Amino acid sequence: MTKVLTDARSIRIKGRSFLAVVLSPDLPLDQWLDRLDDLAARSAGFFLDRPVVLDVSELPIKKPELKQLIDDLAERNVRVMGVEGARPSMLGPGMPPAMKGGKPASDVEVTAREPETETEAEAAAPAPQRQEAPQVRAIPQSLVIDEPVRSGQSIIFPEGDITIVGSVASGAEVIAGGSIHIYGALRGRAMAGSIGNTNARIFCRRLEAELIAIDGIYKMAEDMDSSLRGHAVQLSLEGDTIMADILF
Repeated sequence: MTKVLTDARSIRIKGRSFLAVVLSPDLPLDQWLDRLDDLAARSAGFFLDRPVVLDVSELPIKKPELKQLIDDLAERNVRVMGVEGARPSMLGPGMPPAMKGGKPASDVEVTAREPETETEAEAAAPAPQRQEAPQVRAIPQSLVIDEPVRSGQSIIFPEGDITIVGSVASGAEVIAGGSIHIYGALRGRAMAGSIGNTNARIFCRRLEAELIAIDGIYKMAEDMDSSLRGHAVQLSLEGDTIMADILF
């Protein structure tokens, strides 16, 4: 009588990369939280349903202070999905997991062996398996949107530049790993260099933005020079300062 020794089922584990907001607090934490409250108040919904990674690599705090910081963020509806730069002793049960720099991840498939009979299990010798060379896919370096970006929409492209052939409405946002080119009015939010590109720039035909940011350095509408509004501008980063040039 033939017996099945294994119940073969395939388990597929998928790797996927998501864009998260990285918060890097500084001391004193109460003042940093006040600035965070100011950002959230002036840009409603900025953290709503958005994954957040907390970077404490340059923050000299201990586990109780880290736990209190995470609790303070939770009270503000800022959900921390992971902590980067923390010592293992600072994390534990009830705390977000440790995170490292996000990188593209390919799918991983784990498949059980096919059912074997007792006879086959005894007779079959292990056969060498040929390993397939991994496929290398070309990553596009730019994304072109041939229509306006409406209020409530989010265009996210961490791999490179974004070009919008149209305007970006108030309440919309564009997030790029590289530069952002907008051939219309920028009335919403534009965040360039989202993965640490200090050379990224923002170009728009008409500046009326709610928020602009390059490599995490941001400015709100009321912080911008009023003489820039309504003009075609180029925005770039020098150190920790966003510089603006009127194009025409």
